[in-house]
Amino acid sequence: MRFSLLIAVAALMFASVPTMACDGANCMDATTEAQLKNALAHANRNPKNAARDEYRHPLETLKFFGLKNDMKVLEVWPASGWWTEFLAPVLAQKGQYIAGQPAPVGAGGEGSKAFMSLLASDPPRYGKAKVAVFGPQGGVTPGSVDLVLTFRNLHNWMADGNAPQWIAAMHRALRTGGYLGIEEHRASDKTSQDPKAASGYVREDFAIQLIESQGFKLVSKSEVNANPKDTKDYPGGVWTLPPNFAEGAKDREKYTAIGESDRFTLLFQKVT
Repeated sequence: MRFSLLIAVAALMFASVPTMACDGANCMDATTEAQLKNALAHANRNPKNAARDEYRHPLETLKFFGLKNDMKVLEVWPASGWWTEFLAPVLAQKGQYIAGQPAPVGAGGEGSKAFMSLLASDPPRYGKAKVAVFGPQGGVTPGSVDLVLTFRNLHNWMADGNAPQWIAAMHRALRTGGYLGIEEHRASDKTSQDPKAASGYVREDFAIQLIESQGFKLVSKSEVNANPKDTKDYPGGVWTLPPNFAEGAKDREKYTAIGESDRFTLLFQKVT
């Protein structure tokens, strides 16, 4: 009798725990992981993009964010589609990949035109991807998305002075209990935060406070994209480092040795 009671209590306790996409553990299922590995190794992937995997850690990052192949995923500001190359194919059969562009595809500058070319280059791989004009006012059906992803964009929104509005728009897009995965160039915690993030770097504690103020709760942090070689004190800001090399040939070997920026990688959940 006592044993049965313990089992019943345990079942009730587990039933009351909300299902989480990921809490920082590698919770991606084996099928999704295999599909992602295949997509990353695909022959049609841009070789220049693949060469950056050692800095951007796509497999490890998406495992941390809890990507699953049946999710509806919104990537905000995919630019020319670095992540699209493997996200769209993985989500094509059971899920949905949505590219949230700041302007109609092909009308938003070189990055957007490159994105349009990517989608047209391989219809079997990218043909099921959807494109939405997404901005501070939204652009997808509220509460319709399982996971929102955005990579190294927060500093741009801070520069424009509308970062809270962007975060609020992502919050609206997510279903209750859905997740936001965000990556950004990490500023030193010994420096004050420039409200415009002119250097491209953002303090991690500043980002957490900002995002949580819009109805999110921090679930977990990952150091998968950390780079202790990044001194964050360059004349051209973060763009001094590869792949931009803002200083041109000057000290190029030095910056190549440093590699791409030190970045925080954070997972949030929509709780309100």
